[in-house]
Order: sequence, then structure tokens, then C-alpha cells
Amino acid sequence: MSAHKIAVLPGDGIGEEVVREGLRVLDAAAAMEGFEVEKVHYPYGADHYLETGEAMPASAFEEMAQTEAMLLGAIGDPRVETGFLERQIIWGVRQTFDLYVNLRPIKLYSEALCPLKNKGPDDIDMLVVRENTEDAYAGLGGIHRQGTPHEVAVAEMIYTRNGVERVIRYAFELAKQRNKGGAPQVTLVDKANAIRAQDIWTRTFAEVASEYPDIKTDHAYIDAACMWMVKNPEWFDVVVTPNLFGDIITDLGAMIQGGMGIAASGNIHPGKVSMFEPIHGSAPKYRGQNKANPIATIEAVRMLLEHIGEPGAAARVGNAVRHVLESGRIKSLSAGVHGTDEVGSIVLEALEQGVGV
Repeated sequence: MSAHKIAVLPGDGIGEEVVREGLRVLDAAAAMEGFEVEKVHYPYGADHYLETGEAMPASAFEEMAQTEAMLLGAIGDPRVETGFLERQIIWGVRQTFDLYVNLRPIKLYSEALCPLKNKGPDDIDMLVVRENTEDAYAGLGGIHRQGTPHEVAVAEMIYTRNGVERVIRYAFELAKQRNKGGAPQVTLVDKANAIRAQDIWTRTFAEVASEYPDIKTDHAYIDAACMWMVKNPEWFDVVVTPNLFGDIITDLGAMIQGGMGIAASGNIHPGKVSMFEPIHGSAPKYRGQNKANPIATIEAVRMLLEHIGEPGAAARVGNAVRHVLESGRIKSLSAGVHGTDEVGSIVLEALEQGVGV
């Protein structure tokens, strides 16, 4: 029996609860497909930091490097300085393992979940490829004369040819493999007309596109892209975009697919250890109340299974999620309508029934 080793980092707030349900589904899918998953749990997050003063030690990164993937619950706690844990843990993982792709599937499973008028599952089915290691998130800059009338805050957007090209190439390869129907298409979303440094994206996109003559290309500035994602989401297949803009449009994407509670992402370095997570926050106000919806974490498990080379198990999980959302078994995705463990059990039941297999 084959075995995989993964790191588990529940983190803060509702993280422990949603990860628990994700792991229940992971174990069930693994048993059905005949493989084992060894899970190494890590305590890092607000509680651990407040108790020990330790955020994310180098030894943890070294240990995680020996796994195939990481499952993250959520990071963030109002007891700790805003952004501190996120930089130490999430950004630390992205930088340490060079996770240059943030992959966000945006797929609507039921028209009842969509806030857009006259849009259904056939209209909302795209993949957003967000560059994940550069841009304003690189942290170059700072604050000078803080607290004075002469305070200055500076943040630099950084783009390298290597960083831009590799994520664009990933998007084209993804479009080539995808079977959405019709000719595959990659859309570049940037703001090169106003942020001239982003011309490196425009030029690199054109050069890489010339190597993929069978893939259509399109371009939209970020403001227009937000408009078109609401008005005509069916126009999009694979989207590639810089880090900051990707952070924005993937939250928009989450809402048109039904909400943050079902949206997952992968922080990926192809062929190497990568991290998978729900894109929602830690929601501390719901901690320990069994109210959080774990679907996004279960979707993150599906992506993790694909990454570690278990497509059969990933398909089982995806089919189960699709079934419970299409069938109306889950009445609402809002916190508290169903218990966290109740939603997990509903998905497990669909998994065990083998729906869609």
C-alpha cells in the first residue's frame, strides 16, 4: 500500500474545526483508493505564539520540506499584531518553498449559490493563476517618521523576468491540459497602462503565447476584469495575474461561485512540496462553536490529492462536494445553518455512496 506524508497546520480561529473535517474526508478517500496518509501536526499560530513567543521556527520549515504537501486551516488572531502571523507563517512558507503559483479554481456548482442574475454552472468555471512570490507582497519598503505629520510609507512592486515568465508558462500549460470545452484561452489581467513596470507582464505574455499557437489569448486591465467577471464570467477560462491583483479578483471569484466558505487555493511549486488552504479567514468569533462551513477546506484537500498524485481520490472528493451542493443537502453556506461536523458528515456520506464515480 502506497503512503504519503503531509504536514497539517490548523492555525487559528476556526482552523482546527474545518481542518478536522477535511482530514476525515481525506482519510476516507485514501481508504477507498487504497493508500495511506501520514499526517504530521504543527501547533503554530496565535495560541502557540502567545504562550511561547515562537511564530514559525526554521526547524519546522526543515521538517515540512520532507513532506509532499501541507494543509493549512487559517491564520490570524486579533490578539496579535495585524499581519504578523500571516507574514511569519503563510508568507514564510511561500518564500521558503518558492510557491510561485497561487491556483484558485472558481467553479459554480449550483445556480442557487450564485448572486448573479441569470448565471449558472456553465457560466462560472475558470482558473485564476496568481503570481505568489513577488509584487508588493515582497515587503520591500517601510514607514519613515511614523506618527509625525511628515510620515512616509513606501511599498515597492517587484517583478522579475523569471518570476513573471514561469507563472505565465504555468497558466498556458494549465489551459492546454484543461478540458472546459471549446478552444482553451488564457487571459492576462494587469494594469500596465497605469503601472508601467507591469509592461514586463505584457511583453512576457506575448512571447510565451507565441509558443502556444493553439491557445487563444485575451487581455484585461484589472478594473475592467472585475467588471467582466460580474457581467460576463463565461468569458474566462484561465486567468494569469500579478500577486496583488490576484488577491483581489479571487475574492470576487469566491463570491460569484457561492461564497468564501467553498473557495480553496493551492500555493504550488510544481513537483515539489506545496501548501493547500481555504481562502477564508480565521473567523475568531466562531471558534469552537461548530458553526464554520468546512467545504472550502475539503476542496483544499481535493487539490492536495491532485498534487500528490492521487487523481482518483481527488475525483471522489470533488464529486461528493459537487453532489451535496447541487442536490440541496446543504441548505445554506452561512455559518451556523449547519454544524461544521454535520457538513463534514454530509460530504462523507456522499463520498461513501460513490456519487459520480
